[in-house]
Amino acid sequence: MRYLVITPTEREYCNMSEAVKREGLKNRYTVARTGVGKALSAAGAALTIARGNGEFDRVAVVGYAASTLGRKRGDIVAPRVARYYDCRIPGDFVPELTDPHPLLGHDDAVVWTGDSFVDGDIIRSVKAQYGFESGLFDMEATAICQAAELFDLPVVVVKMVSDVPEEGDDEFSYDAFVDSHSDFSAFVDYLEELR
Repeated sequence: MRYLVITPTEREYCNMSEAVKREGLKNRYTVARTGVGKALSAAGAALTIARGNGEFDRVAVVGYAASTLGRKRGDIVAPRVARYYDCRIPGDFVPELTDPHPLLGHDDAVVWTGDSFVDGDIIRSVKAQYGFESGLFDMEATAICQAAELFDLPVVVVKMVSDVPEEGDDEFSYDAFVDSHSDFSAFVDYLEELR
């Protein structure tokens, strides 16, 4: 399997690039950094896929994510669905923004994408709006799904829980966690076993 592995930040890029250097991997991995946020990550993903000229079978989005209560820092989660949480559109008026995007992950979870670093209040508001208790939050996954769909490429998202804002974590908690959790071999292990 030929993976385009997308990492939003420089730290995630360095960590994943190091993790795929080990010997004996059955898949081929091309690691790219797109930048943070929906627009930049979608544009970077589409550009990288197009430049690959058909050399990728799947897209993998890896890195850190915030979580609702119920998961702990360091958990590895591969959601089955990606959605935007910050679309203020009536009903199904623009389905490409409001519909869920299926993922190749095995965990009964949704990764919610929006253009903000979430805090406890944002998470509680999104949970109330969409009626769920457990999920992940990032700023790129759903946008990358849209870019990959242009090329008919399936997507897997694999995230490490970096912070739990409902427990009081903030950007400083996130930074401290990321600085001390740079081993991305669990992401490679997951991708190596994914069918």
